[in-house]
Amino acid sequence: MGFSFIYYTMPFKIKAKIMEEEEIQKAIFRIARQIVERTDESDICLIGIQTRGVFVAYRIQESIRVIEKREVPLGYIDITLYRDDLSRIGPNPELHSTHIDFDINEKVVILVDDVLYTGRTIRCALDEIMDFGRPQRVYLAVLVDRGHRELPIKADFVGKNIPTSHKEHIEVRLREKDGEDCVYLCEVV
Repeated sequence: MGFSFIYYTMPFKIKAKIMEEEEIQKAIFRIARQIVERTDESDICLIGIQTRGVFVAYRIQESIRVIEKREVPLGYIDITLYRDDLSRIGPNPELHSTHIDFDINEKVVILVDDVLYTGRTIRCALDEIMDFGRPQRVYLAVLVDRGHRELPIKADFVGKNIPTSHKEHIEVRLREKDGEDCVYLCEVV
């Protein structure tokens, strides 16, 4: 695998493919089953973190629809303006939309992201969610947990744990955005 890409101005090179499409589908369905088993489905809603967390949340929503034969409310948030490193990502950060068109007060919110790393993105997401109301509880679902937490944040539902070094990076690619479903382990070039 000889190509590299830019992520926050750091070049990475693909080291290994960690998950294929089928493994991603199984992981998402397993997360959905665990959510249904651990929660009262009448009170839950899903909130995906832009961008790939939104696609993972949509897939969890579809899996819950298959399992429970019912619709779970889904919204999405952009945490860019809540970041503690906004000045480091450049003068014109890419902003995405936030859309929550249901009441989250007293709901069980399942916050969804593609990769859990330091926990800072999740902290930002929690701050933004609290601007919309006061949920009864917030669970965290992630497709990949790569470790190296800087904050006391832990995922409740994890598709796959992939231990990494600080010099490595997890690249999740989803067909809705990237044209393919796979997870790569990458290294700094």
